[in-house]
Amino acid sequence: MDMIFGVPTAALAGQTLVSLINGAFYAMLSLGLAIIFGILRIVNFAHGAQYMLGAFLAWFMLDRFEISYWWALVAAPVVVGLFGILIERVFLQHLYKFDHVYSLLLTIGIAQIVEGLYRVRYGVSGNPYPNPMSGGFDIGISYLPAYRVWVVVAAAVVCFATWFFIERTKIGSYMRAANENPALLRTFGVNVPIILTLTYGLGAALAGFSGVMAAPIYQVGPEMGESLLIVVFAVVVTGGMGSLGGAIITGFLFGLIEGMTKLFFPSAAGVILFVLMILTLLLRPDGLFGRRA
Repeated sequence: MDMIFGVPTAALAGQTLVSLINGAFYAMLSLGLAIIFGILRIVNFAHGAQYMLGAFLAWFMLDRFEISYWWALVAAPVVVGLFGILIERVFLQHLYKFDHVYSLLLTIGIAQIVEGLYRVRYGVSGNPYPNPMSGGFDIGISYLPAYRVWVVVAAAVVCFATWFFIERTKIGSYMRAANENPALLRTFGVNVPIILTLTYGLGAALAGFSGVMAAPIYQVGPEMGESLLIVVFAVVVTGGMGSLGGAIITGFLFGLIEGMTKLFFPSAAGVILFVLMILTLLLRPDGLFGRRA
């Protein structure tokens, strides 16, 4: 049996795929958080609940209406994005002039309400979602399930497309300017409040999209977002608060580091990411890709 650093190559290939899958979810969720914080200056603690809501909607549409995964992949993010727009319009827009702690506490409360409603109706046990893609790829040293490969590729494409939209398009420039210089933006006839609302909706939709893709891999349950949210915040802080590219790169990097640590040093897997975050903040307080405010 072929070995690399004392580990069978098949196990290494399998763990690398698992690491990339985790990194894909870290990157997509971190990107949504980075968009909301970078433009709105809101630390969105409801992000985990929005991720869970995307997974729940996919499961609910299949269970009640037999709507397939592929339709849910389009519909659920739209619904979660609209829910985010509702939150911004009804609550968050009134808090921009106050200290950021108020919006933080509000999003924590929204997350608790959403997750609590799920527990009341469906309990805490997870609901399984069937694998929408059968088969896989035999690469000689390992067998890669097709759906797992799809998750990694789709996440990379969505992350790049979102980054390109915000950083390289006219609408994206409006979104970035909406917080930095809203008065100047108004002189061009741009409706700044609408831009801010759509920005929060986009971040929420990314969380919902991630949830749909996670449904066939993890159990759909009320706490599925809580376990990821802490790591995702570590990714955002390490990459640089508000840095979109930093969130994407650090998300995939953290997934690989965590996965390899589980393989070679299992006892350190639970703390390695937070150790890296602390070291990064000591050496670069603005994060790996952040810009000094």
